[in-house]
Amino acid sequence: MRAAMSHLSATPDPETAWTAVLERDARFDGQFVYAVDSTGIYCRPTCPSRRPRRANVRFFSAPQEAEGAGYRPCRRCRPRQGEASSRSEAVRQACQYLESHVEETPTLADLALAVGWSPWHLHRTFKAVLGMSPRQYSALLKTERFRGEVRRGESVATATYGAGYGSSSRLYETADASLGMTPGAYARGGRGMRIRYTTAPSPFGRLLVAATERGICAVTLGDDDGALEAGLRREYPNAEVERDDAALQPWLDAVRPAVDGRPGAAELPLDLQATAFQWQVWRALQEIPRGETRTYGEVAAALGRPGAARAVARACASNRVALVVPCHRVVRGNGETGGYRWGEERKRRILEGEGAS
Repeated sequence: MRAAMSHLSATPDPETAWTAVLERDARFDGQFVYAVDSTGIYCRPTCPSRRPRRANVRFFSAPQEAEGAGYRPCRRCRPRQGEASSRSEAVRQACQYLESHVEETPTLADLALAVGWSPWHLHRTFKAVLGMSPRQYSALLKTERFRGEVRRGESVATATYGAGYGSSSRLYETADASLGMTPGAYARGGRGMRIRYTTAPSPFGRLLVAATERGICAVTLGDDDGALEAGLRREYPNAEVERDDAALQPWLDAVRPAVDGRPGAAELPLDLQATAFQWQVWRALQEIPRGETRTYGEVAAALGRPGAARAVARACASNRVALVVPCHRVVRGNGETGGYRWGEERKRRILEGEGAS
């Protein structure tokens, strides 16, 4: 099966793809979609509809590519739903594998073998779903363990080896990408970080945007600037925090699409300290379309962890970048809006503004 899939890279091999369509080969679901010129519709390889003429068929690596070319998803086989299920399951399995091999450094080939996908397709899917590569996720798991060791009072040296790093140099090589500061600075509560911020009006109250050199570290909503600034300093008590309206104007402009509900927020660089599970949840939230909501249980199920609804709720509550990570789009199973870090009434207003029922 893996040998056949390997033919379907960035541009699926037409003959292999067409054979899969004719045979309704379920092994290829999630690997590509086919579009029919005469109907303007695209389908999964296993779609039960009548097979089209080969001359009218085009192949695409993903539903987004087909839609970008002007085709509509089939209402019968629901290719987007099938892709989401397949992708979610593959990424869930990959994450479980990496989580059970934290002290090692699995190669992409090892991971692909465990999941049953081609290395190229798994790497692309993993990054599309979580916003990071398998290698970056593995590094995040190691730094997460390192943080736990430090919080328990271990020295940096002891925590380094306890987290599965072969040497202190390996930790320092990945520290900037994973922690946003050196390991020693983290152990001292983040002392040495420089955070700049600005404030501005928004449809939902005062808006504060703060960033480090690496990316946005806070987007908060409130009623007055004083409270927002005080909250930022409490969040980063040992960092150098200063107001810099001119320097933060580009970041403020970059956040505007999220405030207005427009696309683009998912592409913003974030400098946040979070667990691997929190990153998974936040990426899943960024995939919820404007005007729609999900329950905590639905998000947990989409991540392949149906029993983790409360953990999803905690991850939402720990989100420090309002609207950029749209945790307001997650509600309770009974239809109530549920809690919100910046006020339940503000959450209701944001959802109403987005047209969510």
